[in-house]
Amino acid sequence: MYQGIRISGFGGQGVISAGILLAYAGMVENKSVSWFPAYGAEMRGGTANCSVVVSDEDVASPVVSQPDTVIIMNEPSLSKFEPVLKAGGLMIINSSLVNSRPTRKDIKVVCVPCNQLAEELGNTRIANLIALGAFAHHTGAVKIDSIGHAMKKVFKRAKPEMLALNMKALERGASYK
Repeated sequence: MYQGIRISGFGGQGVISAGILLAYAGMVENKSVSWFPAYGAEMRGGTANCSVVVSDEDVASPVVSQPDTVIIMNEPSLSKFEPVLKAGGLMIINSSLVNSRPTRKDIKVVCVPCNQLAEELGNTRIANLIALGAFAHHTGAVKIDSIGHAMKKVFKRAKPEMLALNMKALERGASYK
């Protein structure tokens, strides 16, 4: 199993931390992983994206030029990453902020209102975790519990109630229909 993932959105949406969580979750499952962040030229509020690879075999390169999955957290990311998604790949769209839809017919598209669901749970900052839950559910690349274990490493100073809310966000994203 090899899964190349691109996560993209505006700075401040938790795109980079989502990538770190996926990489750690892969390590929890004794998989080979890589994580490679990229930032726009803007100082604040600019674009952010990262490449993550989770694989049962050694990872030759952290660069994911043709991802198996893209997670689109904002409108500009759709036009940037739709063309590079592998044929037959999965696109998870944050439909709370992305009104457009892909034009390609050779990909699977899952629309999840990440910000709306996060707001319903009481904290819009967990929209990225809603998207990760959807990713885990639709790909099986990592387990929700593994992302939960990764959160304890990545968010070392988080209070138990925040970690519990984060788990609810993962589960909500995984169960969204």
